[in-house]
Amino acid sequence: MEKNSVKAYMEYSEEKFTKRIIYKKGETTAFVLNFLPGQKLPTHKHPGTEVYLYVLTGNGTLIIDGTETEVAEADLIHVNSEEEMSFLNSGSEPLSLYVVLSKIPSELYAKNV
Repeated sequence: MEKNSVKAYMEYSEEKFTKRIIYKKGETTAFVLNFLPGQKLPTHKHPGTEVYLYVLTGNGTLIIDGTETEVAEADLIHVNSEEEMSFLNSGSEPLSLYVVLSKIPSELYAKNV
C-alpha cells in the first residue's frame, strides 16, 4: 500500500501551470495539474490512453474538440483517446485537477483504430 495526500501536490507557479506526478505504475500515471487564474494547458491528444479528470478545487473551462465546457470543484470528466483537449483556468481562484492516464491495452486499441 502507498498513501499520499493530494494537498502535498497542489503547488502553484506564477510562471505557468504545474504538473506533480503522484503515481507512475505500469501503464497508469496519476498526477495533479495546478493552474493560477488565466493559465492554460495547450491543446493535445492522448492516443491509446483514457484520461480521467477530477476537479479538486476551483473552476475553469475544458475544451474538447473545440467545444467549451465549464467545470467546477467535484466534477468528474472522462476524455477518450481520440479527443483533442485543452484546459483554461477561467475562474478567479487557483484550480487543481487530479488526472489519471490509463493506457488502453495495445491489442484492444489496434482493433478500434
